[in-house]
Amino acid sequence: MEVSGVADMETGRVSSHHREEHRLSELRIVLLGGRRSGKSSAGNTILGREEFESGKINLRCVKRQGEVAERQVTVVDTPGWRYWSITESQELDKQEIVHSVSMSLCLPGPYAFFLVIRVSSFTESDRESVEEHLKLLSERVWRHTIVLFTWGDWLGDATIEQHIEAEGKALQWLVDKCGNRYHVLNNENRGDGTQVTELLEKIEEMVAGHGGDHHEMERMLLQEVEEKRRTVEERVEQRMMKVQKQRKALRALFEGEEHRLSELRIVLLGGERSGMSSAGNTILGREEFESGIRT
Repeated sequence: MEVSGVADMETGRVSSHHREEHRLSELRIVLLGGRRSGKSSAGNTILGREEFESGKINLRCVKRQGEVAERQVTVVDTPGWRYWSITESQELDKQEIVHSVSMSLCLPGPYAFFLVIRVSSFTESDRESVEEHLKLLSERVWRHTIVLFTWGDWLGDATIEQHIEAEGKALQWLVDKCGNRYHVLNNENRGDGTQVTELLEKIEEMVAGHGGDHHEMERMLLQEVEEKRRTVEERVEQRMMKVQKQRKALRALFEGEEHRLSELRIVLLGGERSGMSSAGNTILGREEFESGIRT
């Protein structure tokens, strides 16, 4: 695999005049990636403060803004996907990924997508999952995408180029697909402002290579997704109102000590990875069921 062009880019050795020539006053960025990839932490590192809640599963896109290195930066964090086939991803997650480039979040469109992955093993199934999810944003998304490696401290004494070579074809394909554009972030070392400044300069270099354009989705597709989101939100609201009404009626019916049961027997039903064991532990208030183990 040819990585010399990436290595030159990684040093960030661009002349001061060259940087100023391509500097953008505003940058719009969308974070994409799987769960536990470090997306939210990366967003916090870029903005230089805690704006995104790390360790929490997001169901909706979250938009935050701030001034970074004399640039107005907008960062949109998307729901993380599971590294399975896209058929396993929730419909709401897929809609939110497309919604990330909508007018309401990223007007008139993002300059860059950061495909966030950890500095760890990257398998062929991981690669297939990434490819399927990015197809939601059209084939053109790749020309605006940079691979953003998180947990850079895991590299130790190795370079990112050595890691890419060692991981094999799946990761090499991904880097090639992104035009050999990548960057390493150490979210534990946020005091190092140069890692963010160099990342922003790489975006500007990429944008300059495209003639200054940003990513745009087909208007019809965006409208279709927005309509689906509105329909889902309306159904959710109706369901919540119905549940609240039922709870209120039950409370009124069973109000008083005479209806309290001294013993309750409950059976948990559900598919694999549905969280049944965790639900049981929550109900009992202690660790009685072993989570993550097939029973």
